[in-house]
Amino acid sequence: MIIAGDLRRGSKLLFNNEPYVVVDFQLVKPGKGGTYLRTKMRNLITGLVREETFRSAEKLESPDLESRPMQFLYADDGAYNFMDQQSYEQITLDHEHVEDVVGFLKEQETYDILYFGDRPIAITPPMHMNLLVTEALPGVKGDTAQGSASKPVTLETGMVLNVPLFVEEGDILRIDTRDRSYIERVNKK
Repeated sequence: MIIAGDLRRGSKLLFNNEPYVVVDFQLVKPGKGGTYLRTKMRNLITGLVREETFRSAEKLESPDLESRPMQFLYADDGAYNFMDQQSYEQITLDHEHVEDVVGFLKEQETYDILYFGDRPIAITPPMHMNLLVTEALPGVKGDTAQGSASKPVTLETGMVLNVPLFVEEGDILRIDTRDRSYIERVNKK
């Protein structure tokens, strides 16, 4: 059980039999009556955001969430196949489940899959990934207008990313998966 007054950003709770994560909250102390909490919550299954108000002493249920490390095996006609690292059991997810991380899906890489009961609801890639540049146009120094020189490149997963001009085809880049940004060149070709 969770007491509503203890909710913070990132807190997970069960509301109407569905898991939610608190996106924003505001503690309100009116002149009369008890304190209450205004929350903005995102449904972990549908992604929809809703606003709810709770009394600060109200008891809420914790969702039955479990994170499992799973290895991405392969993609086949919109079906994405993963294998549980402990039980070696395989699951198949459709494009709807992986659309947020499809640019980071690399075979043999391990991802955390969040389960609600027996149902997978979210995939989290590693914080940083090393990806190969498969296509890069040559960067010309005269292309810069304000001194921030960047160019688009295509990575091995199909994702297009803006990187500095010195990056070439065949380079391996470290990418931050949280904001899809270039960190550094790990290996030159």
